[in-house]
Amino acid sequence: MVKKALWGLALFCSLVLLCFGAFLLYVTLTDYEPEPALPLTVINNASQKLTTGVPFTVTTFNIGYAGLDKDQDFFMDGGTRSRAASKEQTAKNLSKILSFLKREASSFYLLQEVDVDSSRSYHINQQAAMRQHLPDYGLVFAQNYLVSWVPVPVFDPMGSVNGGLVTLSKYQLKQSTRFSLYGKEDWPQQPFDLDRCIMENRIPLENGKELILVNLHLSAFDKGGKVRKQQLAFLKEFMQRHVQAGNYLILGGDWNHLIPGTAPKRFKAKESWPEWMQTIPSDFLPKGFTWVADGSVPTSRTLALPFKQGINFQSNIDGFLISSNVEVKRVYGHSLQFEYSDHNPVTAEFVLK
Repeated sequence: MVKKALWGLALFCSLVLLCFGAFLLYVTLTDYEPEPALPLTVINNASQKLTTGVPFTVTTFNIGYAGLDKDQDFFMDGGTRSRAASKEQTAKNLSKILSFLKREASSFYLLQEVDVDSSRSYHINQQAAMRQHLPDYGLVFAQNYLVSWVPVPVFDPMGSVNGGLVTLSKYQLKQSTRFSLYGKEDWPQQPFDLDRCIMENRIPLENGKELILVNLHLSAFDKGGKVRKQQLAFLKEFMQRHVQAGNYLILGGDWNHLIPGTAPKRFKAKESWPEWMQTIPSDFLPKGFTWVADGSVPTSRTLALPFKQGINFQSNIDGFLISSNVEVKRVYGHSLQFEYSDHNPVTAEFVLK
């Protein structure tokens, strides 16, 4: 009887391993692998043209797929969850985010973690909602997460994921391109991870040059920051190439590094510096480039626990990097208290010299 039970257990375990192996093979074979440079479609492209000497605003905001509100935690940061609390809560968060975007009325928006059809956000098409509620903007989408099923956390898996970066523009975009970033996690983690990229948006100017507006979202949980080092190397080369061409550059988004010139210690917290938090290497910044951030308002919080002021570690990892021919007039963070996302947005006003 004991032998029969052991045989049954062994058979069951073998079947489980076989199924998991087949699933892993399927995910590996169907892994999203876009071209290194992929042209993107601009929907509802604006006719208004940007000119030098005229102020304009850019807001960057990681919306956390409208699922990482103040009451949420996240398994990769020490919590237990990976999905939004409910479809109703996701819809509420998204509605508040859209209201903020409409109220702020920035010239450009650089948005990260925007879902199109994902289990974690209850299959609400957030890109379509942006098109509906912000009809005066041109919209570009760049895929950076497309997986048929993410099986972790085990008891409440993230499930299917389809999301990416969105740029919204009140000005005419000449061309938008998705560029894959250097560096990937090791197998078998990679097929389940984001395919990191930048979105390059080219805005034509009256002087024959272009504003290169970049939307980015760098890696966060790569051990020791090895992938992030490769991504920064790509960006440095990218910036130097455009400077040599005489273009204007603004790079904005979620850097997942502490923005130079900001200090987390100004925000009271019981949690200590998180393991994933990296600093920007001193040799990264090309000559003439300047960091733009509002160090008085945190843009991110840790997700080991739901948000409580004075408990969670807060920092500035969202902001901008500009070339010497771009002048910053002002920069201000928006203290939304992480009500609808684990990030706070930040806005800067610029003028092209």
